[in-house]
Amino acid sequence: MWYGNLFNELEALQNPERAIPMAAYMRNQFPFLGIAADPRKSVAKSYFLIAKKNKIIDFDFVEACFQKEEREFHLMGVDYLLAIQDILTPDHLHLVKKYILTKSWWDTVDGLDGVIGKMSLKFPEVKKMMLEWSQADNFWLRRVAIDHQLLFKTKTDEKLLAEIIINNLGQKEFFINKAIGWALRDYSKTNPEWVRTFIEQYHNEMAPLSIREGKKYL
Repeated sequence: MWYGNLFNELEALQNPERAIPMAAYMRNQFPFLGIAADPRKSVAKSYFLIAKKNKIIDFDFVEACFQKEEREFHLMGVDYLLAIQDILTPDHLHLVKKYILTKSWWDTVDGLDGVIGKMSLKFPEVKKMMLEWSQADNFWLRRVAIDHQLLFKTKTDEKLLAEIIINNLGQKEFFINKAIGWALRDYSKTNPEWVRTFIEQYHNEMAPLSIREGKKYL
């Protein structure tokens, strides 16, 4: 296996004392090893460089990560997909979707958001899927659709952004309303007038949280 003893190396870094507050921060959704992001990424760095160099797309590895109980393994699976995102294609979209829907919480979902975003920049056909996801029953898929253009700046598809957000107005779900706010806040750095006009137009349909986040830099 290209990833060799990576799992054992990660487990060797565990810190039970840190694990308790880390799990509490995530509302005790998952147990933790107690490993912060930097050492987790550091231990995997050389392995992921090999995977990227040799163009290794290994969803069995991602599955093995998500089969583990501790959250750091799930995050490692996401880190791997982020490392190889340049070689992923729309053919892999259904597999990435699987892990958006597996042991879902904001940390893994928002990481995979970046994978989907990179894919949509390279493959315009992904935009149609994002419109579909924006109306999905599962709110994590809708969150990814809303925020997949974060950091796109001038490459942002304004029409797509507007359609996706409009599809999610009037929601009570915190993670959706927060995502709308983030999407607008991020794009306001590039086109503040567009964001200002959008908020003014849909103000009565938007959650206060979305408005507050979206206007943060206006």
